[in-house]
Amino acid sequence: MQLHLCTWPEVEAYLAKSKTIVIPIGSTEQHGPNGLLGTDALCAELIARRAGEETGILVGPTFNVGQAQHHMAFPGTITLRPSTMIAAMIDWTRSLSHHGFERLYWLNGHGGNIATINAAFAEIYHDGSLSVSRRIPLLCTLRNWWELPGVGEVCRQLFPVGEGHHATPSEVSVTYYAFPEAQKHVVMEPGIAPLGPIHDAADYRRRFPDGRIGSDPSQASPAAGKKIVAAAVKAVAAELRLLSEGERSRA
Repeated sequence: MQLHLCTWPEVEAYLAKSKTIVIPIGSTEQHGPNGLLGTDALCAELIARRAGEETGILVGPTFNVGQAQHHMAFPGTITLRPSTMIAAMIDWTRSLSHHGFERLYWLNGHGGNIATINAAFAEIYHDGSLSVSRRIPLLCTLRNWWELPGVGEVCRQLFPVGEGHHATPSEVSVTYYAFPEAQKHVVMEPGIAPLGPIHDAADYRRRFPDGRIGSDPSQASPAAGKKIVAAAVKAVAAELRLLSEGERSRA
């Protein structure tokens, strides 16, 4: 069940039985020579939708542009200032809270978003802490899909060498599973990209000229993506069921 495919009476009926919503959040940034620019948003979106279908939990529209300034030397990348992203997340949260949503499960696909998401949560909770209202506090949950229980084990089994830190074969595999027609076959040199720190955009492009960090995404495949998605959906669905049980026990 997706928010943007619902009518308002359907959302009103949903809120009568559940106050939980999943929000996929990612980025639009380079993912090496064979990774899609939308990888981080597409991975979170696919996993969220599958988990929503399994549990009946509503899935919101994808927050698909994040904090990606360090990728701006690569064409196609779009970034938000941390302050802009925080403001947008606050407005999304206030809008949903206004309608009665109380538990927002943000499923993240981009490591560069983590600090900004947590800062947004701090702002959201700050407003609640100072409010004179006795309304039940809002609960915001952040989950990075690659850190979900069981997902890391699957990725290590599939890619014992060359997983790396950015433009990984695991995340590229998830997008190839979702969009098999978008597979790219590119020869990369070296086979496994170097490792190193990330600073500003120009420095990133100089250190990692094809965009990869420590990875060999030529290993990516739809079959691998299917296994990774299955593990991630299982973990997200289990956590959403716990949230739902918490709602029922509070009621």
